[in-house]
Amino acid sequence: MSDDISDGTGLGDGPGVEEELLEEELRQAASLLDPVPPALLQSAVDAFALRDLDARVAGLTFDSLVDAIPVRGAAAAPRMLTFTAGEVTLDVELTEDGLIGQVLPPAPARIEVLTGPRPSTTATADDMGRFTAPVTPSGPFALRLHTTDETVMTEWLRA
Repeated sequence: MSDDISDGTGLGDGPGVEEELLEEELRQAASLLDPVPPALLQSAVDAFALRDLDARVAGLTFDSLVDAIPVRGAAAAPRMLTFTAGEVTLDVELTEDGLIGQVLPPAPARIEVLTGPRPSTTATADDMGRFTAPVTPSGPFALRLHTTDETVMTEWLRA
């Protein structure tokens, strides 16, 4: 009589040698038949390199594409975004000419506009927390806010 009790499903037994070999063969086939595009792989590597482990993450609390109520007959309005991390709020307007924003509570700060593999653009907020940046993101982007006390990083969004 055997001490091995099994229901025949293989669940809980862990992958066997045959399953591991099959999985490896499938990985090799996928890498040959449907490889990750080099630009996507580079974007992933660059996004990982841009992380800041000491930064607080500011969550998106308002996006006019999702949260605003459309007005009939109104011209296309600029996209408005609000990010919040604790007491810090970052209001941003995406226009055809670039970014316009304000840091609240008002304070001088340096804001980096991160756009994946492209070089970042830097803007400086004045004493009232207002800033402009001459770049309008056209793909994935994030903002990194540096104040005298802390660093705040927004989540990545698609413009």
